[in-house]
Amino acid sequence: MHAQNEAPLFGRYIAAAALCAFASGAALATPMKIEAVITPKAESKLEFADGSKRYLLATQREGKAVGNGPLAGATMLEWGVHDVNPAAGADANGYLVFTTASGDIAYLKYQFRGVPVPGPDGKPRFLANGFWETAGGTGKLKGLRGAGAVHFIPQERRWILDGDLVSAD
Repeated sequence: MHAQNEAPLFGRYIAAAALCAFASGAALATPMKIEAVITPKAESKLEFADGSKRYLLATQREGKAVGNGPLAGATMLEWGVHDVNPAAGADANGYLVFTTASGDIAYLKYQFRGVPVPGPDGKPRFLANGFWETAGGTGKLKGLRGAGAVHFIPQERRWILDGDLVSAD
């Protein structure tokens, strides 16, 4: 076989495989990117009295998810625990609950690590990155599967989630 014929033949194989997957009802992952700025609804804070400025924050914060994918336009509620040591970093984990206008719910589990770095003004700021994965859902979001990266900007309370989602339908 000549090299010039290999590319079109390979392309046909890929197209045939994609058609078979589509025809068999296999769900394909679709890219998702959403952002949400969240505001506190409820918080509880344990401040260490040892001079370290360390604290543990249990929080509920809420905002509107914008972007693309099935979670865009939904209300996002964070249920999180943040273990913050300003000198060494922060660890956070919890759940993000997305509720659509029709009442369908998606649960995403998240975890991230924040690392202090010098900011442009010389004051420390945190770079916070981690991952998320689906943990459940209801209605049209039941059976939703996926995972991706989470980027949290603490100064703005802004969440950015990238990844792929696959619907059960």
